[in-house]
Amino acid sequence: MAAIIEVNQISKQFSEREILTDVSFTIDEGSITGLLGPNGAGKTTIIRLLNGVIDATSGTMKVMNFDPNKQGDDIRKRSGIVTESASLYHDMTAWENLVFFSKIYQCYDPKRIEYLLEQFDMTTHKDQVVGSFSTGMKKRITLAKALLHKPSLLFLDEPTNGLDPEGISDVIHYLRKVNQEEGVTILICSHVLHQLESICDSYLFLNKGRIIDNGTRSVLEDKYLTEINLLVETGLNPKDPQNYRGYPYKRLGENKIEFTLRVKDEITPLLIAILNESWVHTSEITNRSLESLYFKIRGEDGNE
Repeated sequence: MAAIIEVNQISKQFSEREILTDVSFTIDEGSITGLLGPNGAGKTTIIRLLNGVIDATSGTMKVMNFDPNKQGDDIRKRSGIVTESASLYHDMTAWENLVFFSKIYQCYDPKRIEYLLEQFDMTTHKDQVVGSFSTGMKKRITLAKALLHKPSLLFLDEPTNGLDPEGISDVIHYLRKVNQEEGVTILICSHVLHQLESICDSYLFLNKGRIIDNGTRSVLEDKYLTEINLLVETGLNPKDPQNYRGYPYKRLGENKIEFTLRVKDEITPLLIAILNESWVHTSEITNRSLESLYFKIRGEDGNE
């Protein structure tokens, strides 16, 4: 798979303050990548660099084979961006907003606007003024606006901020649909890690202006999960109060036991052993969340 973004040892300074230091990564075409880290880590600065809005202090970048330092206009013509402060005109309807921006982008196409309104379930609201919309509805129109010109690449900076759980779920659903149906490569910046667990193909972990690690969920788990905490809902009542078949455990409530395993390959034999003696309703690895992995990575980062 070809890389659509290549970043090599990028650093950025503002007034002698180092915001990014030796940042390197690649993003594959057609993927969804999460750029994750706390507020102030440098996520928005990376987005601005990749769009050619600001220049890097040192290092090189390629976005769709363009150099952001010299060819920012070419990148912006082929990419869409949604920021926290993305503007819509609140006294205009959803339809009027999309017509207005499509003409600015020189891509006016009523069929494309109708298609996007349908994709984001906003057709029945197209003649309502945007000022009357909920935050989630505004976010959908903002996403439609970013896709008017059929971009190859979509940058999203904290796209779920201000949304309730249902709104967050909707945004994740629409982004997955856009990625699958239009083949748009998506880079999502967020400091709320758990919201992106179900959508991203891979992750870039940013802390204090440095990429401290990156990879797919599976690769990161293999690297950082030194033990597996497996919570099992079962009727098992082990006789040994300290371990069961060599696995340490602790009770977390009636019919809930958390076992400590060395590797994931031990899960199946353990469950088979339990089923030979009792019932199992559910089993879940409790320490594999993105947040758990992030703090593991931060703990092993030399800058921490």
